[in-house]
Amino acid sequence: MAEGNSIINLGDLGRPATMLIEKVCNAVGVLYEPRRIKRKAEAEAQAEKIKALVGLELTEIERRGIDRFVQQEARKQENIESITVQAAEQLTPDANVEALEEDWLSHFFDRCEKVSDENMQSLWSRLLAGEASIPGTYSKRTVDFVASMDKRDAEFFTRLCQFSWVIAGPLPLIFNSEDEIYKKNGIDFSLLKHLDDIGLISFDPISGYRVTNNGKYFHVQYFSQSLLFEFKTDGNNEVSIGQAIFTQAGRELANICGAEPNLEFREYTIKKFIESGLAPRNLTN
Repeated sequence: MAEGNSIINLGDLGRPATMLIEKVCNAVGVLYEPRRIKRKAEAEAQAEKIKALVGLELTEIERRGIDRFVQQEARKQENIESITVQAAEQLTPDANVEALEEDWLSHFFDRCEKVSDENMQSLWSRLLAGEASIPGTYSKRTVDFVASMDKRDAEFFTRLCQFSWVIAGPLPLIFNSEDEIYKKNGIDFSLLKHLDDIGLISFDPISGYRVTNNGKYFHVQYFSQSLLFEFKTDGNNEVSIGQAIFTQAGRELANICGAEPNLEFREYTIKKFIESGLAPRNLTN
């Protein structure tokens, strides 16, 4: 990157996005305009070292090693900047970027600096934007977990999350993985077992899971739509939520995986709730 240049024009951004870029700069030393003077001095000092190296007699393999190192660092820099820009563009005016910890940022970029795939960078940018908006949303453990995922894992998880409802937190409603609604959308036993094995869900096809509700009403949400159901009795009510639940990492990642709603599954789930004895109170198409 040329000295003094910024990957994005800070004057065109709102305060949260500008603050995020400055925090990234402080945490990982990316070259942005706010650090121009300091980085210029550092660059000049580094240039002197390079000049000294030119005078050394290097073997061909040593020169190739230097070339490889430079190329690797340039690629890491591009990845860091791409993820940062995407995250900055997602921030809203009420994002609490001031509370974002630089230690978390350092840890974050240490894990994602080698990620070049566009889809995976998009996931990392949403994770960064989420943490910058509400610091403390994503633990370092979850950051480590995302770093261990490959592209196929992310695609499988996104596929699953079209079946996720919010019932006191996100839940993947897999009532019966043998039902056609799941099969035709690429959800089967092997995929669910794989997501269980890598730690995104807990999958129990035998006993399944249930939630207890001590009130008269059952509030749920599917993407942006909130729905209300009523129990026949006032307390000690149970509802089957199927064969799987998210782990902590799964819950944290469910909101940023990029899943889209499946209207056919919405109708399928409503039918399941009604069959269990719940009475709908505010259903709209």
